[in-house]
Amino acid sequence: MKLKILLAITLSIVWAPFAQPEDNETKPASLEDLKKLDIICFVPSYLPKDFKFKSAQITYEVNSNEGGEGEKVATYGAEWTGPKGASFSIESAWEGIGDRNIMETEDSEEAEIQSPLFGRVYLIYTPKGKGDGGVKKEILTNWVEDANMQAQPHDGGPITRAGLGRFHGFTGTKMTVADFTKIVNSLHPVKGDSKTASAPPPLKLHPKIFNMIDCWLSDSESPVVTEFNLDAVESNKNEFDMDDVKPDHEWTRVNTKDDGGYMRYRVLGLKGNTYTVEYQENGGGSLTTDSKIEFAIDKRTIQRDGKPWAMRVLRVTSYQSK
Repeated sequence: MKLKILLAITLSIVWAPFAQPEDNETKPASLEDLKKLDIICFVPSYLPKDFKFKSAQITYEVNSNEGGEGEKVATYGAEWTGPKGASFSIESAWEGIGDRNIMETEDSEEAEIQSPLFGRVYLIYTPKGKGDGGVKKEILTNWVEDANMQAQPHDGGPITRAGLGRFHGFTGTKMTVADFTKIVNSLHPVKGDSKTASAPPPLKLHPKIFNMIDCWLSDSESPVVTEFNLDAVESNKNEFDMDDVKPDHEWTRVNTKDDGGYMRYRVLGLKGNTYTVEYQENGGGSLTTDSKIEFAIDKRTIQRDGKPWAMRVLRVTSYQSK
């Protein structure tokens, strides 16, 4: 926790000249005003009982980065409030972010949720206590990227308004983790509708995972592997190098260099923590195999070197070869 705090302080010092230039301008706004912006602004379709929209604001910052040419960059914030001091708020940023979900208290606890729009969302809350029934004083998420930000180059170069991508952070006060999760999972662009919130999420999985579930054409039984340690997959970059994975319209694709083929998948749906994907594989010829795979992402604890070890796992729940 101390390391996170130090990192956040360091980043805030480094980015201070850019985060608050003298000619920043913040204006009160309505939800209709947010619809007029070119950037993605999120609003919830679910709110707990008696919650109401309180306020929103739009901030225009001057891009003083090289190549920015003094352009104005818009960010937004919004808040909804409920009984007994409960609230849910959104803030956004376009640069200079550090860890957002930091609490300087020993009574805080970290967790993660799975969002239809953002994938894994890390959060921290106080007071401690597992389960969804207890009301938390405060719940903070780390920053998440919208679709525009995910599409921007992440090579360390200057970010310009042309990309229009933003980071978004969410805060809840005096509510349960269950209600907070429902609100986050209902978020959708203010220009869209609530159906957007149930759209398939941008899963960040290597297609080779699904290659290991399918069997070889010469074999007869599938699925072969039915559970994966996702934490290990993320760490084992020799076999699962995400730098090789590219978007292909609605598909997530990696080319197989040896034979000129590819592996790719697309998300068909999400219900609870269970995803449905269509997976296709081509070995460089005219034949493309096709299968539909359902799987859940859960946590599991095993014994490793004689000690309990928690990990995220992908468990196959259904397999169908087309």
